[in-house]
Order: sequence, then structure tokens, then C-alpha cells
Amino acid sequence: MGLWKKVERAAPPTITDYVEGERTGTPTEDLEKDGPSLDVKGDGRKSHHLHPDVEKRLVRKMDYRIVPLVTALYLLAFLDRSNIGRAFCIFNANGGKCGSNARIAGMEEALDLHGNRYQWLLNIFYIAYILFEFQALMWKVVPPNIWAAFVVFGWGLVATLQASAQTFHTEMVCRWFLGLFEAGYGPGIPYLLSFFYLRHELGFRIGIFLSAAPLATTFAGALAYGITSGHSHLANWRLLFLVEGLPTIVMAAVAYRFLPVSPEKARFLTEEEALIAKARGVRQVGDTVRLGGIVWKDVVATLLDAKAWFTAFMYFSMNVGFASLPVFLPTILKDMGFSSIDAQGLTAPPFFLSFLVTILSVYVADKTQQRGLTVILMSTIGFIGYVLLAAVETVGVRYFGVFLAAAGIFPSIANILPWVLNNQGSDTRRGTGIAMLNIVGQCGPLLGTNVFPKNEAPRYHKGMWVSAAFTLFTGFLALCLRTLLVWENKKLDQKYGPKADGYPEDGVDPSSQSTAVGEENYGPNFRYIL
Repeated sequence: MGLWKKVERAAPPTITDYVEGERTGTPTEDLEKDGPSLDVKGDGRKSHHLHPDVEKRLVRKMDYRIVPLVTALYLLAFLDRSNIGRAFCIFNANGGKCGSNARIAGMEEALDLHGNRYQWLLNIFYIAYILFEFQALMWKVVPPNIWAAFVVFGWGLVATLQASAQTFHTEMVCRWFLGLFEAGYGPGIPYLLSFFYLRHELGFRIGIFLSAAPLATTFAGALAYGITSGHSHLANWRLLFLVEGLPTIVMAAVAYRFLPVSPEKARFLTEEEALIAKARGVRQVGDTVRLGGIVWKDVVATLLDAKAWFTAFMYFSMNVGFASLPVFLPTILKDMGFSSIDAQGLTAPPFFLSFLVTILSVYVADKTQQRGLTVILMSTIGFIGYVLLAAVETVGVRYFGVFLAAAGIFPSIANILPWVLNNQGSDTRRGTGIAMLNIVGQCGPLLGTNVFPKNEAPRYHKGMWVSAAFTLFTGFLALCLRTLLVWENKKLDQKYGPKADGYPEDGVDPSSQSTAVGEENYGPNFRYIL
């Protein structure tokens, strides 16, 4: 107890104190065993003081090394699933048809995709994706670089092997395994990032990661057209799968080499930065070791938590439009009277706007700590866009509606995901929340890709109204969840007392404040992000 009394009377320790402690043999490890939580305020709250300049340098390094890597891999994942599953208008010498990239390039005839067989190729991917969403928890169980290399190599290999498919049934098997392996990557990356970034930092990084989806949609049509417009001895659709699949296999080795196992073990950090990374982990969850087993009672608790179901159904509702708009937009534009080439080009501006709005919205939500209001605003914008597409006949107004729909859907998704992580109070609960979100939410594409039947062209009234209704429903669910969280925070204030000024949730720059140990886990310092 003598040590603790000295600490209480001393000036608040900085990260330099921890660095010097390890270098000079001061018993820092003993302090960490008891919890590196030091009662430096004298009011019972434990605090961890980090030098803001060193911490900013650490975060900047992670931004340069981790976020671009996981974003690039997600972009490849989106391309590998979309070269068959998303529709684009590509001029074809045999008629300039409008359909999916590979379908136009000759795949429909080669694999005898008559009747609803093509639709089944789309659906089987999402069925496998849904069934294997639980793999999001594997990022906690298996070292991230090993798991990333495994799933990236797996889907890259399967995506490439599609080029060798000779029958519809072979392609069905490929699509199944593509969904299986991709389910182990994209849904778990927001969970992985929560091990590296604090609550107030997380949303912006997840937003950049998810912005790869509209960015890929922006140029994927032009890329596919460039690949399939030549005169190769190989069938164009087979060439498309090869050219877009092989880079993913190469990136598996990159992921294994450069994705860090944990913040404090990242090879690109200095000794001092590794220590501050460890201290940030203590600030988050009160411990320095986060990779390991799953706490099953937390899994059960999350399954019984209404908040997790709110976000899961929000994700389902928004995914109806998230999946269907990229799939059918060029077809919709072509039916507005544009040529195939023009329709292909006109898909790019709305999705590029969506890319920019996604990044802007998560940045603002991080700064204001207002996820719910952001989702409500973005879903309302998307709803207005779908209403214009459904109710208006003027081409210019309908095209403006496309901008609104795209600018509402993708940013909403990007804010729902960090909201799940922000409001679960343990690593296992955060992982379970992400798994629930994806298992329920990925059922949305099964609906979204089936509400645009050919016989309803060119207006697709049913598809537009269904998408509008679910987009508006997302905003309603966000309002209900936010109301619930306000009530929950009032209960916590009554139990523990109001949080002191200067904490991240109060709008003060967290990097310059002393913050509580384990503040992202349930306890006196935990409050829900609204």
C-alpha cells in the first residue's frame, strides 16, 4: 500500500514515466498486474495519462499502415464478388447488352444460365456469407495476420478458379466458397480495428474502410470494360475472373507480412510507441492482452440485448438498398434512355459522391459523438432519393434521386457499424454484436436483389418503393435506439454519478485528457454513444 500512497501524492504519470520505468527497472510490470490504473485524482477514479504528441504519432502510424491495407483488401473483395453479382452496362460487340460484367462477356451462354440460374449465382453467395458470419469472432481467437492471410488467399483462389468453370454447378460451388471466405474478412474488420483505436477514433477509420465499396463501384465498370474489350484467346468472362482474382492471391502474402498481431507488437512502432499502445489498451479494457478466448456468458448477454437487435435490423433494412442499388443502377439508367456506354459512365458520379459523404459523415459523427442523428439524417436523404426514383418521370430529377439514394445508403452503413462497437462493453460482446449485425443484416441483400424483376422495367416501382420503405425504417429504428440509449445513460448517471468534464463523450479532445482505465468496458466510466 505504501507504493500506492506515494503515487497518489505524486504528479500524474505520463507515458515518459512508463518508458523510463521499463528502462531503469522500475516495477512497471507489477503495476500492470494490479492494473496500471493509478488513482491520481484522489476521487476514486483511475486514470492513465499519455503524452498527447506521442499518442498522435502512434495513431498516425497506424492510420498509414493498417487502414490502407484493410481498405485495399476490402476493395478487392468487392471487385471479386461484383464481377458477377453487380450489374454494369458494358458495350458488347454482340449487342451492347446491359447486365453483369461476366454475364455480358459470354458467361451466360457458356454456363447455360437459363431461367433463374443467374439469380441463384447471386443468392448462393449471400447464403454462404450469412451462414459463416460468425467468423467475425475469429479475429480475437486467431492472430489477425494469419487469419487475414487465410481468408484473403481463400477467396482470391476461388475467385480465380471461377475462370475454369465449365458448368453452372461448378460455378455455384465457387460462389458458395467465395461467400464463405469473404464472410471471414469484411464483417470482422470493424471489430479488428476496435483493438487498435479508441471509441472516438473508430468510426472515421471504419468509414474509410467501408468507403472502398462505393469507390470500387465507381470504377469497376470501366475496369471490367477495359479487361473484356480486347481480343484475347481466352473467353472474356474467364479473363475477367483471372485478372481480378490473381491480385487478391498476391495480397494474401502482403496481409500476412504487414498486418500487425496487436497494437503493441506492431513492427513499425518504436519502443516508446509500443508502450503507449499498451497503455491505450489498458485505457480501453483495463488489460494489455486482448487476443485469446471468447467469454461465452458475454455472447449470451449480447444475444439478449435489445440494443444489438436494433442495430442488426437497421443493417438489414439499409442492406436492401446497399445491395440492390449497385446491382441495378446501370440497368435503371439505361432504361431512362441512356446508351449502354453512357449508363456505365453515369454510375460513377453518384457513387463517388457517396464515397466522399461516407468519409465526411463518419468524421463528423466521431467529433460530435452523435451516431444516431447521423444515421437518421443520412437515411432520410436516401429515402427522398428513392421516392424521387419511384414517383417522378423526369429523367433529370430521377438521376438527381440516384445521387441522394447513393449519398444516403453507404454513409448510413458506415455509421451503423461503429455504433455497434461503441455500445457493447467487452471485447467478446463487441465481436458478438458484429456477428449478429451481419448474420441478420446480410439477409437484406437477398431481398434487395429480388425486388427488381425484369417485367417491371423501366421504372421498377416495386423495387424503388421497397427500398424507400426500408431506408426510412432505418431512420425510425435509429431514433428508437437513440432514445433507449439516452434513458440508459440517465440510469448510469443515477447509479455512478455524472461523468466528469473532459471525458471523450463530453466533446473534449480525448487525446489531451487523462482518461479512465477500462473506460470502454462496462463500469462507472462507461456511457453509451448516442
